[in-house]
Amino acid sequence: MKVVILCGGQGTRIRDVADNIPKPMIPIGNYPILWHIMKYYSLFGHKEFIICLGHQGKVIKEYFLNYQINTSDFTLQLGNKESIQFKNKSQESDWVITFAETGDKAMTGSRIRKIKKYIGDDSQFLLTYGDGLSDVDIDKLIAYHQSHHRILTLTGVRPAGRFGEIMCTDEGVVSEFNEKPQAAEGRINGGFFVCNKELFDYLPDNDDLVFEKEPMMHLVKDQQLMQFNHNGFWQPMDTYREFVLLNGLYENDNAPWKKW
Repeated sequence: MKVVILCGGQGTRIRDVADNIPKPMIPIGNYPILWHIMKYYSLFGHKEFIICLGHQGKVIKEYFLNYQINTSDFTLQLGNKESIQFKNKSQESDWVITFAETGDKAMTGSRIRKIKKYIGDDSQFLLTYGDGLSDVDIDKLIAYHQSHHRILTLTGVRPAGRFGEIMCTDEGVVSEFNEKPQAAEGRINGGFFVCNKELFDYLPDNDDLVFEKEPMMHLVKDQQLMQFNHNGFWQPMDTYREFVLLNGLYENDNAPWKKW
């Protein structure tokens, strides 16, 4: 399946870490968090990516355009750029990446709608955010989605902090979706979606369209939103503390998502 990654939002800046780069390019070890997300999906065989660009999208483009040079040993004869001889083959050489300019100020729902043409004839696709990591089993997530025959599956997680809440029936049908409640108990939206192509029917042409609001509410009303429970690791990177946490896990070889 193609993997759509939302990387265009201006989001929150992490002071002293991401003043001049978009959040998906904040490093964990030697690679940006976006690379870690893509690497994780690729381990499950999903190596075709659609990156929804917006704010500072040029930085993301330039990173991947120069990827082989920046990650490989090579020999160069000065004065002849064509003489570059790479000494090792990148493990990511089979990745296929589409960089889609979805607007500097577009919201999440609008960004997803704008990449419909790149989904092509595929009946399903994967979707996630460019600033969060998990060890969710992608194979089991897809199998669950295909078992219930509804339009959208999200991954419900239990984080340490409060973000928003999902309520669902014992069968997994989402009955209520509150993106940021004041006080509630339950799981939150951890991203890592599986989508049927019919999702685009819920995304009108509106740059202010927030995927997590009206579209999801309409899917809930139509009983077309399901929840896959994930009890393992999930961690966004929104603060300096979370930046330090993720880097610490990676540097100490204790990163749950690092399965390569």
